[in-house]
Amino acid sequence: MSQYRTFTAADAVEYARQFGGVDNPDSLVDSLEVGDGNLNLVFKIFDTEGISRAIVKQALPYVRCVGESWPLTLDRARLEAETLIEHGKFCPEHTVNILHYDAELAVMVMEDLSDHAIWRGELVKGKNYPLAATQLGGYLAQTLFHTSDFFQHPYQKKKDVIRFTNPELCDITEELFFNEPYEQHDRNAYPRELERLAEALRDDEELKVAVAGLKHRFFSHAEALLHGDIHSGSIFVAEGRLKVIDAEFGFYGPIGFDVGTAIGNLLISYCAAPGLLVPREAADAREQRLNDVRDTWNSFAEGFLALAAEKSTDRALATPGYAREFLGKVWRDTIGYCGTELIRRTVGMSQVADIKNIDDRAMQVECVRQAITLGRSLILLANHVPDIDALIMRIRQNG
Repeated sequence: MSQYRTFTAADAVEYARQFGGVDNPDSLVDSLEVGDGNLNLVFKIFDTEGISRAIVKQALPYVRCVGESWPLTLDRARLEAETLIEHGKFCPEHTVNILHYDAELAVMVMEDLSDHAIWRGELVKGKNYPLAATQLGGYLAQTLFHTSDFFQHPYQKKKDVIRFTNPELCDITEELFFNEPYEQHDRNAYPRELERLAEALRDDEELKVAVAGLKHRFFSHAEALLHGDIHSGSIFVAEGRLKVIDAEFGFYGPIGFDVGTAIGNLLISYCAAPGLLVPREAADAREQRLNDVRDTWNSFAEGFLALAAEKSTDRALATPGYAREFLGKVWRDTIGYCGTELIRRTVGMSQVADIKNIDDRAMQVECVRQAITLGRSLILLANHVPDIDALIMRIRQNG
């Protein structure tokens, strides 16, 4: 019989006393539930001086914003913890440290990141972190290379594909990314002023064929252990530091999905900047986001190629020139998945603060319009944009 129970604030404190790794467990006396997502409870655990010392996170058995009518597997807590532990083996400097997890209670204890800030919130405020994009690209290179066929023994890789099979959360991704934005659906949440633009997506057969191809690769290309939902809200930043959290969507999938999702969120910030900042600050922020897009891809690609040259274990995949050819496929996937991220964040239900925090309705609608238009263009152009500089040029042409 399962021992699962939904934690109270007091339960979280007691759990942190047992597993938080603090020198004086009795100093932990209070907690605050701070989860702003739909899938989990997140408690900050405070000591007697009011300092947050650990994070206790518990998976809920349903989507919080919907309720028990949308049940979810509790196994996602294991998947999240084990994905972060696996990624932490190869990139500890940019992966949140998991101190403990319990599969039956669907709970984990993590290092406290109170001295960091959520990157999305910082982007909304127009604050720049000069190293963040390069660090993000480095995280992607390390985690995706070391869990790919280039590095893993094929026996272990096949076992890990089974271990990290994540059908229920992948089903959420498959619906929100590849289905619902391209059909009439109750969960879609775009501005009504853009009904004709949304209808054009639904009627665009060329676009839907391209999205079908991206979805099919999401189904079938088990290239590496993905984070699975790496957006600016799942990244903490501080001066010179970056940490990735929230990997409950982790599974073995196409490498370009993680890279494209990360870049897509930078482009959402790019599209939203005119609605969040005064004109001069918005222009500077948009230019910085394009630099961030370039730095993320270059850091990832250069890091992946360097690792492939040094550490590839498969004799065929170590053939000179193959890793670069493979990255061509990843690049095309990246552009396509970047486009689907832009559309699902604007047409679908997964709205983000970059857009929601725009107070002027007309400006908000215009920013959403640009994001949808850019997303569609990227999906259709994915096989026709040769490199990162060409992509930046296309984005500038889009306006």
